[in-house]
Formats: sequence, C-alpha cells, structure tokens
Amino acid sequence: MITAVAGTLILAYGVHPAEVTQIPVGTATWNYMVTTRSGRRYFAKVYLDHASVERERQAVELAAFARSGGVPVPAVHPTREGALVEEVGRLPMSLWEYVADSETAEGGLAGARWPAVGTVLGRLHRHLGTHPAAVPRLRDGAGVCDLKRARARFERLVSEYGRRGRLSPFEEWALDAARQRLALLDRVAVILDGLPALTEQVVHGDLAAPNLLLRGDKVAAVVDFQPPRPRYLAWEVARIGCDPRTVLLGDEWLTGLPALLAAYRDEYPGLPLDDLLCSVTVGCAYTLASTYPLAEPLDDPAAVDAPLEAYGRARHEAALMLLDRLPEVEGVLRDALR
Repeated sequence: MITAVAGTLILAYGVHPAEVTQIPVGTATWNYMVTTRSGRRYFAKVYLDHASVERERQAVELAAFARSGGVPVPAVHPTREGALVEEVGRLPMSLWEYVADSETAEGGLAGARWPAVGTVLGRLHRHLGTHPAAVPRLRDGAGVCDLKRARARFERLVSEYGRRGRLSPFEEWALDAARQRLALLDRVAVILDGLPALTEQVVHGDLAAPNLLLRGDKVAAVVDFQPPRPRYLAWEVARIGCDPRTVLLGDEWLTGLPALLAAYRDEYPGLPLDDLLCSVTVGCAYTLASTYPLAEPLDDPAAVDAPLEAYGRARHEAALMLLDRLPEVEGVLRDALR
C-alpha cells in the first residue's frame, strides 16, 4: 500500500516522498504521514473505495469553506489538475497540511482549553451558517432524535444478543446497557417534549474529541469534516462540550462548560440563547437514544477493539450521569449565561 501511496503522490500531486509512514488512526480511511525530500510534511488520507469519493469531496470542500472563515483547518493540497480529491488513479486520496506537535482532545478538556475551544467552535458555526447548502432555521427541538426508531433498534439488539448462545464480555455489557437505555426512552421522551425550538444549520458533522487537535491550551486544528447537512447546533456543541472523556474526569466541566459556551456566544452573538442552554439536555437525550457502539459487535464486528469498548462504556456512564444531573446542570448554565 505504501508503494501505491507514493506512486499516487508523484503522479497526481507532483510530490516526491522520501518517507511514507502509516498513522494507526481512523476507521473510514487509511492515513499516512508523508515527508518529502526537502523535509516538508503532509497528511495523506486514502479512501477505502471509489464509491465514497463524491461524499468525501463534499467533506473536503466543507473543510476548505471553514478554513476560509478563519477556522484553524489544515490546508488541502490540490492535485496537478486542481482537484481537491484524487480519484482517477488507483488510490482515491486527499492531501493535507500536516499539523505538527499536536494532540487530540481525547484526554479531555481542562483549564484554558475550555474557552479556546468555545471560541473556535463559535467561529466555525457562525461561518458555516453562511454555507449555501442550508439556511439556519428554527426547528422543534424534539426532532433531535427519533424515539420510535431508537426503540426498534434497542429491541433488535436485545433480541439478537439474547439469541446468541455465548457472548463476549463486551457483548454482555452491551446487552445490559441496551436494556437500560430501552427502559429510559420514556424519560427521554419527556425531555424532548420540553425542548424549545432550536437552531438547525450546516455543522462539522463529527466534532468528537479525536477530530479536535490541541497544541497546549490552543486549538491547533479542526479535522475530518462530514459532507454539509443541517443538524442541530446544540447537538454539535454537546458532542465536544460534554464528551464523556471530559465529563467523567470530575466536576471541573461544570465550570469549564459555561466558559466554553460564553466564548462561543462571543463569536456567534446572534444565536438564540436556547441553543446553548439546551446543549447538555440535547446531548444527553441523543446519546441515550443512540445504539452506537452497542450495536457494533452485531453490525460491524471488525470495528470492535479495546479503544471502542472503552469509549462505549464511558459514553454510557456519562449519559446516565448527565441524566441524573440535568436539573443541576441546566441551572448552572442559566446562571452563567443570563
């Protein structure tokens, strides 16, 4: 594969690599660090098949659009023909500026990182609100998740796991978690019914901790955009602001999250306050109604590894904790932002 990557770099990009090293991250792509003879470094993202190229092109275009708005997004390096994604040769690929000396936010947010992330997230959403794919609009907050579909999915998990003669430790845990979440869907329905209208617009689409790169207390880069589609802003704010690896570290997030939201509001002042006040509630409800990654042993067993199992357990624990503390958290956010 490395030989094929090097060949595509030379033919499609005019980049002559001295070294190509695979980076063991990512599930939907093969990723490589490329060092040229002059010492310049790139990040090469190789897509798994040609069928996904159109979708990936849309994602790359959205990343470039965000960068044009002052968001720290790595520059994409076009092919010799000016294409953002190489799709003619054997390997469909995009080539990016390499973000050196950075780490993902998977270790959790703390200290000055909270307002730094809020500033970048607010700037990102304000600029994406001008994207031509969708105009920001208010929509009933209850639409953040489809409980009828969620119930059917959890019932399928319980049934299929129950039919298996022997379960792995993670499958046993997933079955128990699915039963717990199924029993909580009536509470989730009450939460959703109480939500006001919330803003829906184009967002990043996958703003989880692995896709936020930090350098010290600053945001070094936002990476791995999805194709532009409208979603609730509150949902995306919660994805990073209530990441389970952060909220399970302790109670610092109860002061850190308001700092993130205040910095966000400074960058996106026209946004209705309800979108920020309801972010934790939306994130909690959405997670409780989600079968990811409980369903992975059934639907994508090759994706199940130790990090995914750890994330699944943390995500479940964090959602239950947030559910129990929603009145407290909502009060903290109201006091901080009004």
